[in-house]
Formats: sequence, structure tokens, C-alpha cells
Amino acid sequence: MTAPLDFEFKPFDRMTPEDYALLGFRSGLEIHQQLKTRRKLFCRCPAGKYSERVDAEILRHMRPTLSELGEYDGTALMEFKTKKEIIYLLNRDTVCTYEMDDAPPFEIDPEAVEIAVELALLLKLNMVSELHIARKQYLDGSIPTGFQRTTILGVDGSIQACGRSIGIIQLGLEEDSCREVSDVGHRITFRTDRLGMPLCETVTEPAMRTPREVAEAAEAIRRLSRSTGRVRTGAGAARQDVNVSIDGGTRIEIKGVSSIGRIPRLVYNEAMRQHNLLKIREKLRSRGLSAETFESSTADVTHMVRPSRYLPLSQALDQGHRAGAVRLGGFKGILAHPTQEHTFFAQEFSDRVKVVACLMGRPNILHSDSTEPGLTRGLWNRIRKRLRASWDDTLVVVWGPQEDVRTAEQEIIDRAVEALEGVPSETRQAYADGTNGFERILPGPDRMYPDTDEPPQAIPDETVERIRARLPELPWERKERLAVLGVPESTAERLIRSHWMELFDHVRAECEMPAAELAKLFDRDLPYWRRRGYPVERLADDEAFAIFRAVRENRLETDALPYVLGLCLDDNCSPDESALSRFCKRGTEDEDLDRAVSDAAELQFLLKSRKKTGRIRYLMGNIMSRLRGRVAARDVKARLLEVIEGDDD
Repeated sequence: MTAPLDFEFKPFDRMTPEDYALLGFRSGLEIHQQLKTRRKLFCRCPAGKYSERVDAEILRHMRPTLSELGEYDGTALMEFKTKKEIIYLLNRDTVCTYEMDDAPPFEIDPEAVEIAVELALLLKLNMVSELHIARKQYLDGSIPTGFQRTTILGVDGSIQACGRSIGIIQLGLEEDSCREVSDVGHRITFRTDRLGMPLCETVTEPAMRTPREVAEAAEAIRRLSRSTGRVRTGAGAARQDVNVSIDGGTRIEIKGVSSIGRIPRLVYNEAMRQHNLLKIREKLRSRGLSAETFESSTADVTHMVRPSRYLPLSQALDQGHRAGAVRLGGFKGILAHPTQEHTFFAQEFSDRVKVVACLMGRPNILHSDSTEPGLTRGLWNRIRKRLRASWDDTLVVVWGPQEDVRTAEQEIIDRAVEALEGVPSETRQAYADGTNGFERILPGPDRMYPDTDEPPQAIPDETVERIRARLPELPWERKERLAVLGVPESTAERLIRSHWMELFDHVRAECEMPAAELAKLFDRDLPYWRRRGYPVERLADDEAFAIFRAVRENRLETDALPYVLGLCLDDNCSPDESALSRFCKRGTEDEDLDRAVSDAAELQFLLKSRKKTGRIRYLMGNIMSRLRGRVAARDVKARLLEVIEGDDD
């Protein structure tokens, strides 16, 4: 089927599920989650240790190799055309000879396998009995060996999201790639500290029907993985690849979306892009164009455009660069056709030129369909004459080093041919404004082949059952339990998403504290202390439980708990009995409160000019600074109200 071409996209907030159904919208996820292991997956280097220190650099070039079937992967060939120099920045503490492909791999890390099995069981997958390691080609430089070792642990599972069961195709365990530092021209630079860290990949069925459902499913999988307490959190620890298609289009993969909140807009724009590419195809076909009838030509126009005052072009020519022109027969007006929000079809050509020809400048092309400032009409006419172009043709000018211009000219022609077919299969990168751009051709099956260095590894049934017996509580079950305990829904949501849930349950079990009060502490005060740089991890130590136990034993008022904990963390002191001594009850609380209220009453005449609420706030602060922890704040306020109202009368 093909989506109806007369359909007009509405603004993002006005699109309905019925609109997406009419388009034949489908979307799935590939979620990559780092595992919290001590070591990397196939070596003994530490995992999760990042550093900016550089002990050595390595320069490499990648080239494609034949698959087991004697074929080249299209992505590998495209990456080879970029002629990239790849620089790896090494730190001796986080990388070894294995990762540089100078030593064979160790056996797969058993801790990573155990965590992956736990995730697979939570996703209700059918477990494999043996792990078989495969190699997946990566010629973008992100992995120095040119391939990633990967394996599958389970297939055909499900998760509850979007009000129904969402199918999980598989869960894999694989190595993470390098961190990109810069990508300029023909040189790309990576840090290798993240390289080789264990990573689980969860692949869903294309079962999501709207952009918001995609984000909802991603959030459900994230919560499920975090419920184990054995995955990494923070920037870059989890990354989402989003697959999108509509009727008549094809599967497009938006790569490496770091924030779930960005998914709906990105998916909306990709659906719009595919719909507009189908419109462009039909418009070209209505002009009688096909892959067989399409004509193009190129020419060097360096001397012709040298008089141009267009700054990006003139600066390039002054540096000795060349300018080339491409004729796209019958494409008049096509490059000005909208594709995404604030984006036109010309951007598809510009992205290809940037990625494949490594012409990084913005802009890097000019075209005759544009109404933006560029070449004068006279220069366009001269170029048109040079290429023997008709008024039905579109002209594109590109500039840069001579070899790069030749590559760019061919990419422009190739992209025009693809427009005649509809939506090309691509991997695309997410932009901050919610649109996306070309990253590489979508990989095919030829990039995968068996790894001969790693023998199969059995997963004993006893191991699976041992892990199954200690599976954590599911996030939605936790939410129901917290609701029964009286924790407000919004607080429960944030607590479940945090990594404090296990400690919360431990404190409740050990110290028998009210759930609602404790949840407020973990939801409000812990994030505040963390932002201020306090060592909040110390709350998991046995020492901290002296404070929690003091509340349980009624030696410390509950409302003083955040204050005392924060004070101990701020001073970096041990929260033991000596630190508690000035806050705990001493048996003289009634007398002390009487004395404090009496002293406060004497200050009344100084506060007559203030409103009653202001007076209470001031006097409360005065008294609580002396009696915090020993007297409940509600009792102090009640006594103050008696004094103030009595004086007002």
C-alpha cells in the first residue's frame, strides 16, 4: 500500500492517531543500554572509567572486506568512499591490545552475561541455550577492529506499554563503540575509554502507532532495565535507535537518540519526510522521468563562478578549491519541495555531500531552485549554457578540493536517481530541532558473519533458574505497591525512575519508617543534595542507619530527618550517635518548649508591624534552631498560635 498523497500533515500537536493510521505509520525501537560491570566484554580492562588523558594516538584507515557469501556490504562501501583518517586517543588505564585487534579476545565476561540474562527474563524472552558470537562490520571508525562482537540471548518476548503488550524481537549482548571527539573533513577522532563496554540491545517489533507511543515504549524498557539496579545511568549510558516507516516508504533508522523526550518530534518529522519523498517521486514520474530516462551531466565551472560575491564560494576559490556543476534533467523546482519542518529537499543533497564527500561547510551547495542569496541570474544562465541545460532542469553547484568535488557530483546524481524510486533505505542522525539528516546507507545482512575466535558458550538451565528466582519487582508492580503505602503518584513515578528504590525499600524494612515521609526525602532532598555535591552515596552505608533508627525509636522527630542527614553530609561527618546527640530527645522537651515559647512571646512587641504569618515564620525559625529533632514542628506551631492569637486579642 501507499499512503494517500493528498494527505496534508498537520502541526505536530494537532496530529491524531487516525492521521497516523491513514499514513500506515509503523515504528520500532532498538535500545542500547550499558551494563554496570567491572570489566569490559571481551577483555579485562575496567568498564565505566572515563578519562581525558591521552597516552598514545593511533592512525588507521578502514577498507571493506568480502562477506562469507563473497559480497560487500553497501554501508562499508559508502564509508570507504569517505577516505577518512581515523585517530584513536588511547589511555593506558582503559584500553589494551585486544581492542586494537593486536590480541585475541578473552572469554565473554560472565558478569555481563548474567545481567543480560536477567534483562532477557524480565522481557519474557525465550532463552537460547548457547551463545554464538558474530562479527558485525563497522567501517565508520567507531570500532578500531572494523567489526563489533555481538550475540543474541533471547527471542520472542514482550513488555507492557501503550496500554497493550508490545512484542520484543530479541535481546543481544555486544561491545560499545568509541566516543567521538571530532569529525572534520577527512579526519575523525575517537576516545577509546568507552570501547568494549558491555551493552544490551533490545529490539522491539514495529508495533508503535504514534510518535508518543514510541517514547512511551522506550520509557517502559528503560524503567524495566533500571529496576535491576545493574545498568549504568547518566549521559550516553542509554541510546535509542528509532525505526520508522509509512505505507509506500521503507524502514529508516534514526540513530543514537540520547533523550527519550526528543523521540516524538523526530518520529513525526521522519514520517513527514517519507510522505513528502513519495510526493516528489510521483511528481517526477508525472513528468515522464524514471531511472532509465533520467539524464544528468557535470562540468568544472571554477573560472565561470570566480566573479561571484557569494562569500562561502569565493573564499573556497581563494584557497585554491574547485567548483563543479551538476545538471539534473527535469528536476526544476524539486529541490525546493519541503520534506521536514523548516527543511527542503535540497538538504538531502547537502547532507550526502557533507557525509560522503566530507565537504563540511554550511552551505556546501547552491541550486537554481533556491530563492536564497547565491549566484546571480547571469551566472546561472552561463552555467546552464555550459551544461546545455533546459529550463526544465535544475542546476547544483558544489565547491571544495578537486577530488571531493568529483565525489560530491556523483553523490548528487545518485541521490537524484534515488528520488525516482521513493524513499532510500538510510540510517539518519537526529538533530536538536527535531529533524534528521543522512548518516549512512542502511546496513544489510552482508555485514554479519560468524566469529571464529570465540567458541560457543552454554547457558546452563541452573544459571537461568537461579537468576529467575531473584528477579526484581517490575516497575508497574512497584507503582501499585507505593500507591497502597500512600505515596503520591507523582512522587512514586520519580522514585521508580531513580536508582534509589532499592535503598528506599531497605530503609523501610530496617527502620519501619512511614513510606510517604521517606519517599518525600528520596524524591526531594536527595536530588538537592546531589546537585550541591554532597556524597549522597553514603546514605547506603550502615552508619547512616543510626539516623533512620533514631526516628523509628522516637528519639528523633521525623521532620528533622532531612535536616540532620543534610548536615552530616555537608560536614562530611559520620552520622553516628555523637553526631545525633544534639538533636535527639533528652526527656526535658516539654520544659524546653515552654521556655522557648516564653522567650518568643517576649519578642512579640518587636514584631507587631509584621503580619501573623510572618511572625510565626520568624519565631518558628528561632525555636526550631534550638529544638530541631527534639520537638515536632507541628507542636511548636500550635503553641505559637496560642501565644500570638492571645496577644492579638
